[in-house]
Amino acid sequence: MPSLKEVRIRIASVKSTRQITSAMKMVSASKLRRAQNAILTMRPYSSKLMHIMHDLSHDLEGSDEGVYSNDRGEHKVLLVPVTSNRGLCGAFNSNIVKETTHLINGRFSEQWKSGNIELFCIGKKAADSLKSAGFPPSRSNIEIFDTLNFENVVAIAEGLMAEFVDKKYDKIILIYNQFKNAAVQIIQTEQFLPVSRDMSQEKDDHTGNQANYIFEPGKKEILEALVPKSIKVQLFKALLDSFAAEHGARMTAMHKATENADELLKQLNLSYNKARQAAITNEILEIVGGAEALNA
Repeated sequence: MPSLKEVRIRIASVKSTRQITSAMKMVSASKLRRAQNAILTMRPYSSKLMHIMHDLSHDLEGSDEGVYSNDRGEHKVLLVPVTSNRGLCGAFNSNIVKETTHLINGRFSEQWKSGNIELFCIGKKAADSLKSAGFPPSRSNIEIFDTLNFENVVAIAEGLMAEFVDKKYDKIILIYNQFKNAAVQIIQTEQFLPVSRDMSQEKDDHTGNQANYIFEPGKKEILEALVPKSIKVQLFKALLDSFAAEHGARMTAMHKATENADELLKQLNLSYNKARQAAITNEILEIVGGAEALNA
């Protein structure tokens, strides 16, 4: 049985850890509320914007949809894993790293062997983990989450769009955690560029027909202006999703850690009481034994 001093030190250590996890849980809960409101407000706008864009693309059959929709295959690929800059959020970061390495070793194994795949990591954890795993990123951005707003995201999106137009990459893929609730994050592997045409056959939910829009000055001109904006919004939505999912994952992880600390404190207090009672019993036995020896 451990000594009283050892148990007291252990109890003090667990109490200190519990204070930290409890504080981190409350901080993440506060940040989660704002991040959740942001992504839930953003999703309908992003969804409707993409819906309009694909409706236009469907109506302009046989025409050029623009440089951002040219499908050039998968010869040169850029993967963009999105993680956090900090840990203590469960499997939030490791899941993205696993999905990225799975893509490199599976779907894009030939591109990796030929040196035609690059990594652009958004978030410190992805850059560090992938470098340790033998997949060093060509570049990274760890400042974006310090001031996450549309203007800062536009700068990143425009850089990626310019590289796609210049044919530096044939395909750009986002890998991020989609926020569902505080306890659940869904890994998304989303094609960023070229613009996917998978939704071009989507029908109106109520009529079963394509929406009938009135365009001014014309469909092609509107599409040329709409596509770049929708691409930027898509990246902003992905980062908002990841940001909200990060705080949800951290809040859940710190809640579990606090509960584990409470359970451990109960066990340590029980051990301390047992050790203290054993020490008292030993002292009584020594006293009684000494008294009997004197009487003898």
